[in-house]
Amino acid sequence: MAKSMREEIRVADLNEPISHYTDAVRFGNLLFVSGCGPFDSNTKIVGGNDPAAQTRQTLLNMKKILNAAGCDFKDVLRVTVYLVDVNHRAKINPVRQEFFGSTRPASTLIGIKEFAIPGMLVEIEAVAGIPV
Repeated sequence: MAKSMREEIRVADLNEPISHYTDAVRFGNLLFVSGCGPFDSNTKIVGGNDPAAQTRQTLLNMKKILNAAGCDFKDVLRVTVYLVDVNHRAKINPVRQEFFGSTRPASTLIGIKEFAIPGMLVEIEAVAGIPV
């Protein structure tokens, strides 16, 4: 029997999903990373009201997911960034550069009214290519 091209990935030391989803789904050589937030393993927000600190925690969580699938930020093809205040873009961009280095994924920034968990300022989802 052929191996399924679809694999759900769940990282043990991340917070439990708050709904019916998994951390990422691998399909062939693509990795679809669910929206990551600024949480510790108990779903407590890290970074207080600081958008840069929240973004750093969000990307640390994303790194765990990417690594679980054999990827890193250099493999990310696309990100979608959700912010409650699009003016925070200038504050979070240096943090993005820390993690992505010279790699520049395709990117979309969307301003939203609120997140499912009060106090969140940022959420980031991604699509990565899994190295062969």
